[in-house]
Amino acid sequence: MYKLLFLLIVSFVSAQQYRFTYSYQMKPDAGKKDSVITDYMNLDTDGMKSYFYNAAKYERDSSYAVTRNFGDLLQAKSYDQNLSYIVEKDYTKKEINFYDQFKTVHLVIQENDVPKWKIEKEFMKINGISCQKATARYKGRVWEAWFSKEYPINDGPYKFSGLPGIVASIKDSENDHVFNLIQIKKINKIFSLLPKSVKKMTFTEYKKIMRGYIFNNEDIENMSVNNQEGRVDLQLKDGYIARIGTDEMKKMKKMDEEMTKRLRRTNNNIERE
Repeated sequence: MYKLLFLLIVSFVSAQQYRFTYSYQMKPDAGKKDSVITDYMNLDTDGMKSYFYNAAKYERDSSYAVTRNFGDLLQAKSYDQNLSYIVEKDYTKKEINFYDQFKTVHLVIQENDVPKWKIEKEFMKINGISCQKATARYKGRVWEAWFSKEYPINDGPYKFSGLPGIVASIKDSENDHVFNLIQIKKINKIFSLLPKSVKKMTFTEYKKIMRGYIFNNEDIENMSVNNQEGRVDLQLKDGYIARIGTDEMKKMKKMDEEMTKRLRRTNNNIERE
C-alpha cells in the first residue's frame, strides 16, 4: 500500500515540473536585529531531484552563459552575496549536495542530515493553501514550519525536507531567517547550471574558510566606472557583483576599507555550530 502510494506521488510530480518561489528575509548581522535583507529564491523539482537557488543570480548567469558580455552582469538584478549557493536534493538517494564558490573554486558539501519534525495539530491557510504546523530543532536553531499536502512533495526551501507536503512557510524562533512561498508555477525545464568541476569538503571545513572572509583587490576580476550614475562596478572572481559609489570612495583613504564594509561574509548563518 505504502509502496503504491509512493509510486503515485512520484508519478504525479515527475510528470509536472514545478518552480516554487520563496521570499527570504534574513538578518545578516546577529547584533543588529533591525537590519533585514529580502531576496528571492527558487525551488525547482521534477519529482526525482530538486534545486534551490537564488532567482536573480540564475537569471544573470543564464544570460551571461549565452552572451559572455560583462555588461549583462552589471545590468542584472542585484542579490546578496551570501545567497550564491545551490542546494541539490536527490529524493531517491536521500542525499543533499550544497554547492558554493570560494574565489575561483567550486565547492560541494554532501550530507544526509534532515530535520526530525514534530507535526502539530494546528492548521491555517497561507495564500489560499491549506497548511499544517510542524516544528524541529535543526542545525542549532528551533524552526516552525507550515506545510501543505496540496502538493505531494516532501520538500521545501534550503535543506528543509521530510514533511508530507511542500513547505509554504518556515522561520527560526528568533526570526533571523524567514522563508515564505509566494509563487507556484509549472515549468518546462528545471535548473541546470551546476558547476562541472567541484572540490568536496565537509561543512565544518566550508564554514571555516567562509566565516569572516573579506574580499580584497586580488579577488577582482573586472572593474567598470559608471560616471553617469557615479559608481564603480566590481566583478569578483566568485561571480559576485559589487557596486560602490564614487563619492564614497573619494572619502575613503583606501579602497580596501570600503570593500571591507561592503563585502564581508554574513555572521548570522542559517546553520550554527
